[in-house]
Order: sequence, then structure tokens, then C-alpha cells
Amino acid sequence: MSSSDGFLTSLQSIQQNLFRIGGPILLVFGIISCVINLIVFTQKNLRKSPCSIYLIAVNIANLLYITFAVLFITLEVGYGIDLATSNLFMCRFYYYISYLIDILSAFYLILASIDRVLVTSSNARTRQRSTRRLAYICVGCGTLFWMLFTSHALFLTDIEEIAPGYFSCYYRAGPYVIFMGYYLLFVKAIAVPLLMIIFGIWTAKNIRKVRQRRIAPVATNTRNTAGDSEQLFHSKDRQFVLMVVVDICIYIVCNAMVVVVVIYYQIAQNTGLTQINSFLNLVGAFLSQISFCTGCYAYLYVLKTFRKEVKRLFFCQ
Repeated sequence: MSSSDGFLTSLQSIQQNLFRIGGPILLVFGIISCVINLIVFTQKNLRKSPCSIYLIAVNIANLLYITFAVLFITLEVGYGIDLATSNLFMCRFYYYISYLIDILSAFYLILASIDRVLVTSSNARTRQRSTRRLAYICVGCGTLFWMLFTSHALFLTDIEEIAPGYFSCYYRAGPYVIFMGYYLLFVKAIAVPLLMIIFGIWTAKNIRKVRQRRIAPVATNTRNTAGDSEQLFHSKDRQFVLMVVVDICIYIVCNAMVVVVVIYYQIAQNTGLTQINSFLNLVGAFLSQISFCTGCYAYLYVLKTFRKEVKRLFFCQ
């Protein structure tokens, strides 16, 4: 066996063990994380907040992604059970549900970050735009839009025999492969993280402005304005701001390699390094999946109020 063959075999072994060991861990911890978050966010004292509606949507999407996408790729790469190539329906369903839920989770998180921008605004009228009605409309319309936008995967993915006796479920050859490459590059790798960063910074600036108002000298004729600033942030709103920030940080960190992989794939797709391309893509996918599975544990570590709420619910305190 040549050194190059040995290197490629090592890569295949690494990716197989990564999903064989890490995949079930993500499945178990991810489902527990989403279920705990859903129980907490659906409590009467929290579900009245528009941000809670967005975070409920995020965790429902995450739970569906773990149940379908993470399970499918774990079985395929880790255990050699390729459900996607069992028939054409499963092939197309796998790609459709993976792309749909992946973008929906990010979309709901962006909506939550926009809601925090509204809530932290120093303008009372802007804060009043954060309503449950608007949250339901945005979630409903956005879900319908992405269901239709990603529906191309139901028609343009096929099962192909890439080697004797070896089948693969992949995009239909031709322009669709190019389209999906640029879609992943501009939407998944660039637009989504950029929007999260922009709204996160915007929220931080709003909070900074409010704090500057609080420490500024208060004249008699500005007493109402200062009092209004002090009413801006309830404890619950502060906690939701921190939760959204935590989710954004997790998403960006876990998807950082996706940016590199997508750009690399666009450069190297015409080379013969298909095994290396596949390895990088799978490792990037595994790291990306971590963002769907760790929200609850990050909340427990960072937020004291969330820890108390979990203790109250599960230990009947």
C-alpha cells in the first residue's frame, strides 16, 4: 500500500469513528437539550415573551434536525447504513428536510436577534413593535417561504451509481450542482453568520446607549426619559438577550469550518482529491451539528436564572 493510499484510509477511518462515537452522543445530548429548552420556554411566565416564541421555534427545528439529519448521517458514515439510497423518496426527503430545517433554525435565531434589537431600543415606539402577534406572523410566513424555496431538493436530487455496486444520493449533475454550491456559499456560509453578527452588535449598542443614559446627570425636564430608560429591561428580557447571544456565538463557532469547507470545495471541486473533499465536508458537518445540540447546556453554564428555572421544574422546588 502506498503512502497516499494509507493516508486516505486513515481519513476514512477517522470520519467513520467520528460519527460512530460522536454521532450517538450528539443524538442523545441534543434531544435532551431541545426537550429541556422546550419545557422551560413553554412555561406560562416565559411563553408570553415574543423572544420565547422564536426560541421555541428554534428548538423545535433543532429537534427535528437531530431526529432526521443527524440520525441519517450517523447511520451512513458511522455504521454503513445508508437510508438515503434505499429508494428515491428517501434520497430526496433527506436532502429536503436537511436543508429546510437547517435554514429554518438559523432563520428563527435571526428573528430572535431582531426582536432583541427592538426590545433594547431606547425608542418606546420601536420597543412596542416586539409583539407576540408579529412573532407568530414572522415564524409562520418565514416557514412557508423556506418550505417553498428549498422544495427544489424534492425534484433535483437523484440516486446515482458512482462505482460498480456503490450508489450515492446527490444533487443532479449539471447547473444544479453549481447552484447549490453558490447557495451554500452565500446563504449558509456568509449571509446567515453576517446577519447574526450585525444584529448582535446592534443589540449591544442599544444596551450601551441605555446604560449611558442611566449614568448621565438627570435634569428635571428629563426625568420621565430617564425613568423610561430604567424600565427598558426587565430581568426576563435581559435573560433572553443573553440566551440569543449564546446561541449566536455557538452557531458562528460551530459553523466556522463550514465557511472554509465551502470555499475550499468551490476551489478544489475539479481536482482529484475527492476523498479529502469528502473528509473536510463530513468534519465540517459534524461540527455544525454541535450547534443544534448544546443550547441547553450553554444556558445552564452561563445563566443563573435558567439554572434556577430548570431546578424548579425538575425538582418541584
